[in-house]
Amino acid sequence: MRVRGVIAVVGVEWFKLAAQLKTRVVLGACVAGPFLFAATIRLQNSLPEDTLFGRAVKESGFAVSLVILGFAALWACPALTSAIGGDVFAAEDRHRTWKTVLTRSCSRADVFVGKVLTALGFSSLAVTLLAVSSVAAGLLLIGSQPLIGLSGVLLERDQALMRVALAWVSVLPPAFGFTALAVLLSVATRSSAAGIGLPVVAGLIMQLLALVDGPEPVRQILISSAFGAWHGLLTAPPFYRPLVYGTVVSGIYFVVCLAISYAIVRRRDIGE
Repeated sequence: MRVRGVIAVVGVEWFKLAAQLKTRVVLGACVAGPFLFAATIRLQNSLPEDTLFGRAVKESGFAVSLVILGFAALWACPALTSAIGGDVFAAEDRHRTWKTVLTRSCSRADVFVGKVLTALGFSSLAVTLLAVSSVAAGLLLIGSQPLIGLSGVLLERDQALMRVALAWVSVLPPAFGFTALAVLLSVATRSSAAGIGLPVVAGLIMQLLALVDGPEPVRQILISSAFGAWHGLLTAPPFYRPLVYGTVVSGIYFVVCLAISYAIVRRRDIGE
């Protein structure tokens, strides 16, 4: 693997992403979605009381961001992370462009690392835009009032902002884990539909297993459990064990999925 080759692949992949309507739609939804949600909450009388911090969405703008985080962590993140990760390799099979991609100037390792970095970069960008937009929507449309944490302790504005920011950062490891899973499915199936759709289905199944209170050993190995680890950051005092455990599980998914993906790419006959 050569750094110059990886940089060249990343540059080309981001150029291709910038030209795709799918990229603009996904990123546009990450920016506009929170503002639409906050505006709807402000105009209507009913509240999403069945969600965490749902009762406080009209009392503090920080609660708006946390409600959006709760929804995104459950349902949106697998879709956001697989939108590019599930297509970045399968697109070469769909367009039959592997022979033009794998040249003397770019080895298989260069292409693999460059495409993975592009997928991870897009996942990071989507989560970051969603986080910034949700905080901005809450503060602009609801206000910067203090937030009552899960332990009933009042968090002042600066403290609440820091906790909300850390909560969003905590979902990056499982988001990267889902990105790696999408990459694996994209490589193994050579299908964009499978690479994008199967991680979403897997996320839904994991959430259902968690909601029906499945066996504890099974729930502990589900990457989706890491998406809820941020709850410990909103207690007094904060507890970090679920966050650390979820990060470790996400890291295992990340390493295993990418290792298998690279093994497949390395042995693939590009003439197929």
